[in-house]
Amino acid sequence: MQLTHPQFIITNAFSNGKRRVAVLAATVALADFLSFRQAFGLNLFLLPILLTCAILISARKPTHPVTAAVYLCLSAIASAPLLEAPTASGFIISMAAVILIALKAAKLLPKRPGAIPLVLLRFMPSMLTGLPKTYRRYSRSLSGRTIFGAALKSLTGWMLPLGMGLVFLLLFSAANPLIEMGLHTIDLRFMLNLLDISRLAFWLAAASLIWAMIRPRLTPKRRRSSIDPVGDSPITGLLDHRALVRSLAIFNLLFAMQTALDLIYLWGGAELPAGMSHAEYAHQGAYPLAATALLAAAFVLIAMRRGGPGDASRLIRALVIAWIIQNVLLCLSSILRLDLYVEAYSLTHLRLAAGVWMGLVATGLMFILLRIALRRSNEWLISMNLLTLATVLYFGAFLDSSAFIARFNVENSLEFSQHGTPLDIHYLASLGPSAIPALDLYLSAAPEDGDKRRLASFARQHLAFPITSRPQAWRSWSYRQERMKNYLLTRL
Repeated sequence: MQLTHPQFIITNAFSNGKRRVAVLAATVALADFLSFRQAFGLNLFLLPILLTCAILISARKPTHPVTAAVYLCLSAIASAPLLEAPTASGFIISMAAVILIALKAAKLLPKRPGAIPLVLLRFMPSMLTGLPKTYRRYSRSLSGRTIFGAALKSLTGWMLPLGMGLVFLLLFSAANPLIEMGLHTIDLRFMLNLLDISRLAFWLAAASLIWAMIRPRLTPKRRRSSIDPVGDSPITGLLDHRALVRSLAIFNLLFAMQTALDLIYLWGGAELPAGMSHAEYAHQGAYPLAATALLAAAFVLIAMRRGGPGDASRLIRALVIAWIIQNVLLCLSSILRLDLYVEAYSLTHLRLAAGVWMGLVATGLMFILLRIALRRSNEWLISMNLLTLATVLYFGAFLDSSAFIARFNVENSLEFSQHGTPLDIHYLASLGPSAIPALDLYLSAAPEDGDKRRLASFARQHLAFPITSRPQAWRSWSYRQERMKNYLLTRL
């Protein structure tokens, strides 16, 4: 009978709350030690593992050792790209893994993989609002009933006395030299460092994120929680059977015209109008064609919605499948256009990302084709696209894109291969230390007395100096930087 007593429930909740608050404070302090005003490196690899430990310690029930070890291993594997180098894609993947672990530990992760994207969308708002809501709820409901509530009430009661006391103390110090001397002997620099505005902002942001992990909450479901659109809307109401057939027929004809032109001029190499090169033709259409494919994908999802006129019509299904195949060809044509443009004007981060993006769009269109053929839901489609995106981000985080771009531009430059465009040394220098091996490759083939060689040599020295002359803090260590340091030592 004692276990169901209201006072016991409140005390038990307070005990769990104390543990979570202690974990929150300790994790914020460790996150501050690892990453505040520190260069990114090993600290980013340790942060997701630290969050996973906080999740396990603050769980309501003790986690089985085997389960805890599995969670820690998953977190370490997801964070492995951050050992190679601190990249945004690696950090996104590692934090996504921590979020999934937090939801799993709180028994909020659905058993169906297809429902995970919707759960993640319901979780995201809590990363901003979870901590303020919890504080407001506890301060209102527990005020005066527990030690925690009493402490909050007592703290509020001390704000005015302490504030006014500080004002009086400052006035007395201005009037009394002894008090002024006494205050001057107190070293307040440590407190001033802690009260730095940027540090306080970091603490607040870290506390909100950590609290969302150790006490995950989901926003309430709406009545129609399915991702598949159901019912009529102002847009879907216009897409009856006749309108869909007419739209898809026109779209297929337009796309067939575009595909035919690409087959003639891009793939066939036919002569373009006077004053237009293949590179200009390619650049003009690469990005708009990718946007066209995305718009087409959105139209297909609306047209082939569950219970709609396109779901039961064989004619519409055939037209949609033909249109998707043409969209895939369009994406391949966009990739070829980009390749021609890169061959003429060299490679950059934006152009490399555009190529990856076009490949993802083509893969997404293939998933739409499979969704129609296998009669899967839009929930399945979103899950497959997210899985593909996560896979690309994870393995792409291991790739040193700056080194790849620099070597590609050197090997395909006019000075090195006797064809292509002149090498842009300034852009190579902007890629960071990863460009040093490519600069060495260029210097091995450049003329001895050329101005460009001297510029490349100066850029190489400028990039190598911070690595060889400054000791590296352990928190900013990364395997990529260690490899570059060893490379430079062998070149001395």
